[in-house]
Order: sequence, then C-alpha cells, then structure tokens
Amino acid sequence: MDRPPNHSNDSRPSSSSSSGRPSSRPSSDRPRSDRPSSDRSKGARASSSNSDRNRASGGSRSVSPRTPLGRSSDPTRFRPRIVEPLIPDEVTGEELEKSARAELLSLSADNAKVVARHLVCVNLFIDSDPERAHLHGMAAAHHAGRLAIARESAGYAAYRAGKYEIALRELRAAHRISGDVSIWPVMADCERGLGRPEKALEMAGSAEVKKLDKAQEIEMRIVAAGARRDLRELDAAVITLTCKELKTENADWSVRLRYAYADALEAVGRREEAREWFGKCAQLDRDDSTDAQERAASL
Repeated sequence: MDRPPNHSNDSRPSSSSSSGRPSSRPSSDRPRSDRPSSDRSKGARASSSNSDRNRASGGSRSVSPRTPLGRSSDPTRFRPRIVEPLIPDEVTGEELEKSARAELLSLSADNAKVVARHLVCVNLFIDSDPERAHLHGMAAAHHAGRLAIARESAGYAAYRAGKYEIALRELRAAHRISGDVSIWPVMADCERGLGRPEKALEMAGSAEVKKLDKAQEIEMRIVAAGARRDLRELDAAVITLTCKELKTENADWSVRLRYAYADALEAVGRREEAREWFGKCAQLDRDDSTDAQERAASL
C-alpha cells in the first residue's frame, strides 16, 4: 500500500458536521472509516427524494466570475466561472451550528443564506457523493472567498474528491485567513497526492506541528509515514509510527494508528509483528471500519 493517498484503504474527511466544516481525517496508508470519530457534531441529512431530484449531474447552473476582493494578495480572488450545483429545497442553512452561522455575518443576508446552504450540502454529500460535495464547496468559496470557513470546507471537499491541487489551494487560503494549523496534516497529505512526498515530510517537520493537538499530531505522523513509503523508505515509515501512543486504546485515532503501524510492518516483511498489531487493531475496531481482522488472519 505504498502508494499516494488515493487508494482503497485511505480515510478521507468523511464525517458530516453541522459546524460547516467536514471533519478533517487525512488519508495516509490507513483504513477508510465510513464514520470516523470526530469532535464535530453530525450535520442534518436532506431527504433522499429531493436529493435524487437535484443530483449535481442533473441540476446545476453557471455563475459569472466574482468581483475582485479589494486589494487582497490572494491570487484566487479572481475566480473563474464555476458550475454551481442546485441545492435541495429542504436545505435552509439553519442546519449549521450557531458558531458557523456567526462566521457568515460579514456577508449580506442573502449571500450568507446561499453560503450556509452550500456548506450544509458539503456535509450532506461528502460521504455519499464527494464530487457533488466538491461542487458545493467551490460554490461556497465563490460566494465567500474571504471567509476561512468557506475556503476550508471547499478544501476538504476537494480533498475527498481526490482533487489535491484544488484542495491545497483552498486550504492554504484558509490557513492564511485564520492561521488555523489543524488543517496542516490534510495539506501535507495533499502534497503526497500531488506526488511531492518530500514536501509532505518538510511540513511534518515544521514549527506548525508543535501547535497541533494530540489527534492532529497522530494524523501528521501517519501522513509522514505514508510519505516515507512513497519514497520507498519502508523501514523509516515503521520508525515514524513507532511511538508510545500505540499503547493507547481509548482515543479516536487508536484504530488508525495501529492499522497504519501493522501495515507498515507487513510492508517490510515483519509478518508476525504485523499479525499481532492487526489483531490489536481489530480488538479496538468495534465498528468494523477496517479489514484488520481479515489482514491478521491472512498473515
């Protein structure tokens, strides 16, 4: 599995959130979880009937280029024409958390409502239809290009859709606006997706990493190990994942860390140890979000 982060066992941001931002779970040689744990609450779900009527492939409209955003140095302030997907009628924007809606107060009332509805749709479709979520994310960024919440959501949605160049652009913009470092692991994983593992490792060794909380630190460690594997530095990947946190059993990230470690062990031919750690992963994976049990049995 020493490949860029667009393979079957990757975990991308996939939890819905009423905060307006998809939960940030970067891919990096670890199992995909359809419902990874998150500190963000679950977003409202639109009914399937209206969703089906408004599939992005069947209902969208073009939006003219947005006007320049003043004297900002952001090179993306001149946005090209985009395809703006139709929003299900039942999505009002009120589904967003109050704190997220507060971030939209600098917009006109009408524009804030449009952006809020697009942000809800990002969360609504990011698991089931990442491409559609991506279109809603870009529409939100189109209407609110100076707001971190819009650019961050657009970045996560693009990331889930495998559009790493767009994702990195939007996440960098969000970082410039807000200074939030929690998106650093996802940005580093985008560098992997673009075939630049050396850049991902550079980010993993940057000062920003010291500002990450424990969960984000673990995510960055997994990304860095994936970058080592991209470079065929398989032993270095194992060393990167060898940490005291492997003993932790009650954290949201425990399953992912153990899976990545077991996978790295198998890649270097340490099959008995890999079987042991796949087994330890399976013990914690009560939701069967990984194939750890099967991997352990196959070794």
